[in-house]
Amino acid sequence: MTVPTANWSYPTAVKFGPGRIRELADHCKAAGIKRPLLVTDKALASLPITAQALDILDAAGLGRAVFSEVDPNPNEMNMEAGLKVYRAGGHDGVVCFGGGSALDLGKMIALMVDQPVSVWDLEDIGDWWTRANAATIAPIVAVPTTAGTGSEVGRAGVLTNSATHKKKIIFHPKLLPAVTICDPELTVGMPKFITAGTGMDALAHCLEAYCSPFYHPMSQGIALEGMRLVFENLPKVYANPTDLEARAHMMSAAAMGAVAFQKGLGAIHSLSHPVGAVYNTHHGTTNAVVMPMVLDFNRHAIEDRIGKAAAYLGIQGGFDGFRARIMDLRAALGIPENLSAMGVDSARLDELTEMALEDPSCGGNPVEMTRENTRALYQACM
Repeated sequence: MTVPTANWSYPTAVKFGPGRIRELADHCKAAGIKRPLLVTDKALASLPITAQALDILDAAGLGRAVFSEVDPNPNEMNMEAGLKVYRAGGHDGVVCFGGGSALDLGKMIALMVDQPVSVWDLEDIGDWWTRANAATIAPIVAVPTTAGTGSEVGRAGVLTNSATHKKKIIFHPKLLPAVTICDPELTVGMPKFITAGTGMDALAHCLEAYCSPFYHPMSQGIALEGMRLVFENLPKVYANPTDLEARAHMMSAAAMGAVAFQKGLGAIHSLSHPVGAVYNTHHGTTNAVVMPMVLDFNRHAIEDRIGKAAAYLGIQGGFDGFRARIMDLRAALGIPENLSAMGVDSARLDELTEMALEDPSCGGNPVEMTRENTRALYQACM
């Protein structure tokens, strides 16, 4: 018997509950931030919840500076624009406010304020993160307004290379926010398609972590419970956006998914990352589209494990029952049936296949991904 060894890390302080956004200025000050730049996306910038956050900062003497030129799949041009605003304003920290795009780009701005290397030199490969000057990374406070990505408890961000259309995972331990505020009241106004897509993203994180072949029993347990929270609460918040209890459970599931995927991701993400980079599709929705086909692809390696999950989740029928529940959930949430319905062109499948095989997520898939079987998997998703 071989005794396993592994490296584990768990997240930061999380201030969880309705109304906790009122503590934003206090947590900024505790993190040493006196002139924060609030980074959000274009859609959120004009909404009342963003004005509320800026009012809280302003009332505490921290100003109301905001940067919102954040694309749905943020790239290095968004980052450079944000850095210009950050430097011109003499800021000393970042408040990442919004969904995964804003959280990730805010982290990239905090990371790259004064680095001797390119952001692409800090990709999550080996010990590349040690190339960064850790002393210049600005402090981060994270405030998620969706329940999906879990970037608020992660040490990385996803950035799309605008030239190659490839998504890269940029990692540094100091990208872990100093404090995260999870206030479910901030998620109530999400459009239904964002509620659906981000919720399915949380499910994808939990599912892929649970199925990953690597050793991380703590993440395994978190992933399983995260799936239960999604199955029980995502239909509730989709049907009734003001269900604050279900909103809170979805915020928990999102954070749990991001913690759990330290154990690994897989083909769901390695397929969806290229599609999102090339076609600018919503990440969580793309995950949901390919999810059942990836389950089929991995079936012989995960059938027993999924059967155990189904029993815990109260789903009858083992693997087949679990897959059917996924299909029912997709239908209830209005998820597109396949990639063709999202505008993906079959003529680009060879290109997407090469990109998927380069994506680091494919290394955590239970079944080894090859050029042949990955292209066939894309074809099945069409």
